[in-house]
Amino acid sequence: MERILLFDATLRDGSHAIGHQYTEENIRDYCRAMDAAGMDAIVVGHGNGLGASSLQVGLSLLTDSQMLTVARENLHRTKLATFMMPGYGTIRDDLSPAVDAGVDLFKIGCHCTETNITRQHIEFLVHEGKEVYGVMMMYHLADRDTLLQQARQLESYGASGVILMDSAGASTPEMVRDTVGLLAEKLTCRIGFHAHNNLGLAVANSYTAIQNGATIIDGTVRGFGAGAGNCQLEAIVALLKKEGIECDADLYRMMDVSKEYVAKWWKNDKGLDDLNIVNGMAGVFSGFKRHVLNAADSFGVDARDILMELGRRKAVAGQEDMIVSVAQELHDAKKKSGGRR
Repeated sequence: MERILLFDATLRDGSHAIGHQYTEENIRDYCRAMDAAGMDAIVVGHGNGLGASSLQVGLSLLTDSQMLTVARENLHRTKLATFMMPGYGTIRDDLSPAVDAGVDLFKIGCHCTETNITRQHIEFLVHEGKEVYGVMMMYHLADRDTLLQQARQLESYGASGVILMDSAGASTPEMVRDTVGLLAEKLTCRIGFHAHNNLGLAVANSYTAIQNGATIIDGTVRGFGAGAGNCQLEAIVALLKKEGIECDADLYRMMDVSKEYVAKWWKNDKGLDDLNIVNGMAGVFSGFKRHVLNAADSFGVDARDILMELGRRKAVAGQEDMIVSVAQELHDAKKKSGGRR
């Protein structure tokens, strides 16, 4: 088995958990502490990626440039990585400046059936000599044959690997086994997996992905991330070491960083709550949680009902406006029925 690569998304996906309010001190301290922890890359930026800071999905405290500059100054052994989705970011305004800022590794994400929109971005980065990965988000919404076709497109653009993102935490181990196994069999590039923990399966699903050919695991320290959080890197690393699977991570250092820094940032680390679980059932983007809670409070409706309706409508990242529309409709229906659900 190939050595497992670990991409640490704590300073990207973790941004969702604190309303995208990472400070320069947070980024500096984390990068310094984790630089020797054996991560292959540390991903830095707004939770939705380069160019995403906005009123619609959340304003970052710092600009993309500020975050990348601080991280670059404090990472010497570990690759600096960042994430972008076409539609939020562009080559001219976001990728090119990130290249100039010294980013080593890029992840270009899109909805799992829309990989064609990433072509110019991936080809640009390959031309710049950068390591680049295609990320297929919300992969649970497509069948295996469609996913394979889409992944082949990413590979043809020059991507070093394809990462499946379980954006809603809706995966079961069987889904992971079947999908990752197919991609690993049919593609020549690396396969990766990014888990969310809405059904309590993030570590199990990541391990299942490894057993079926994935060689990249995208996770966060302490599981810090959107909604229910991500695959907890300390847990998956401990499991890999227990099973004799090769990775370069320093487990004790990761645990120390978790206690010293991340535990202080994540004030609501209380395990799986009802909304996180319903989010996984509905198959909805985990980054919606804060917006759903706000809409439920504003319209006096049940946040769980909003999530289930968003799931029926197959809402994806970038469709935050739909949350308010659904809440309004539920409010009107509740009023019409005399207050009954």
